[in-house]
Amino acid sequence: MSKQQPTGLTWRLMRRMSTRVIRLVAAGRGPAKVVLVLTTTGRKSGLPRQTPLQYEQVGDDYYIASARGPQADWFRNLQVDPHVEVLLQGRRFAAQAQAVTDPMRIADFLALRLERHPLMVGLIMRLEGFPLRYTRNDLEKFAAGKALAVLHPLPQVE
Repeated sequence: MSKQQPTGLTWRLMRRMSTRVIRLVAAGRGPAKVVLVLTTTGRKSGLPRQTPLQYEQVGDDYYIASARGPQADWFRNLQVDPHVEVLLQGRRFAAQAQAVTDPMRIADFLALRLERHPLMVGLIMRLEGFPLRYTRNDLEKFAAGKALAVLHPLPQVE
């Protein structure tokens, strides 16, 4: 299975759309049921950095994955400072981020995403070279080089 990396044009288009998506999520509209906005602290600048990301809620935690793997800026930022802010369906909360690069855990996450959103996630993964009919081994191979973060919401201070 060949892994295709999105082109520079793809990433530029995604960045351009990010601002619009952030505004929609902040207003509690748009793709708010599948997208959250993660605010990390820039590892070099120290400034807040917002990134819209697809998520899955598992229990009280939120899982987000990086198609770009551990080199994604938001992932590198939370490795330096795991204290993050999450904007989800118009509400904000603080969370502790746990970085995950284990292909087995990422494969488990991908299996969950495929179960919950077979068309959307299946299409996204196929665009990266994932086969239509796949095995657990295919999921683990696909997960290699990807990254995942588990966001553990912190108790609200009243």
